[in-house]
Amino acid sequence: MLKHTKTIMVAVAAFAATAAVPAAAQPKYPHSTVTLVTHSSPGSGSDVFLREMIKYLGPEMGVNFVVENIRGGGGAGAVARVAKAPSDGSMFYATTPTYIQTTLLSKPEFGYDALDPLVTVFLDPEVIYTRTEAPFRSLTDAVNHAKQNPGRGKWGAASPGSLERIALETMNRMTGARAAVVPHDGGGDMIINILNGTLDIGVGEIQEISTQLQTNKVRLLGVLTDKRIDQFPTLPTAKEQGINLVVTKFRGLAGPKNLPANVVAAWEAAMPKILANPAYKKYYEAENLVPEFRGQKDSRELTAAFANDTAKSLRELGVIK
Repeated sequence: MLKHTKTIMVAVAAFAATAAVPAAAQPKYPHSTVTLVTHSSPGSGSDVFLREMIKYLGPEMGVNFVVENIRGGGGAGAVARVAKAPSDGSMFYATTPTYIQTTLLSKPEFGYDALDPLVTVFLDPEVIYTRTEAPFRSLTDAVNHAKQNPGRGKWGAASPGSLERIALETMNRMTGARAAVVPHDGGGDMIINILNGTLDIGVGEIQEISTQLQTNKVRLLGVLTDKRIDQFPTLPTAKEQGINLVVTKFRGLAGPKNLPANVVAAWEAAMPKILANPAYKKYYEAENLVPEFRGQKDSRELTAAFANDTAKSLRELGVIK
């Protein structure tokens, strides 16, 4: 049993798609249409989540939301798109693991600190999974396979600077495995490589693989939380399997610097209301999303703390100095 628990936190999320709102229901938001930018590919965890969220957020705020998927560059392109946008509440970025990790790893022109955190919404459990036909019955099996076959194990993660990749690299270091960690532009791409056997295991959110779980195409091997999750009470944590790795991922929004006070206030008022909506609550509880609303002040503090923790993890891995 390893002695130390590594906890990694990340930002992720926002709200997407398009929703028509009756004029009579519209509150006083300064824009009738708002663009929500994400680096995630269609069908990936954040994208799926956002398109569900907008069903409740649009009517509550009286806004038509449009999602814009900007892929590539480890999220740098999506961050730059929002950082250069007018600071008027018309465009936001779906904060993800990438927007902080990419900044620390590649120092793009517009990093995470070019945006201003707006709200935090959810905690989101990360799971490790494999294809149903794979020989692994537990996370321990997959790690032992990698240890017994140095350099031959292949583990899949999201984009190069993602939380998921850091988690798997950390697991490599903690266990002495020497698996290759293969990054992807999104969870959808990674799932394909899991199903065709190119990768031994993958890591991601539950909603990202819900279809494959329902059709029995993938098997869950472990969850990277401190305790077991309610939806899968028989699924052991990594800690229970001797790998003391805990990953805490949170979802939120960030915008350009210097957002108007009325814009911030509108978002801080809307988010708790939709989280209390029974229909939406039924959805996010089924997806094992844990409501974790924080306003701008607390989200700024959370982002700063996460950036410091991530930099420490990357230094321990020898990735940055």
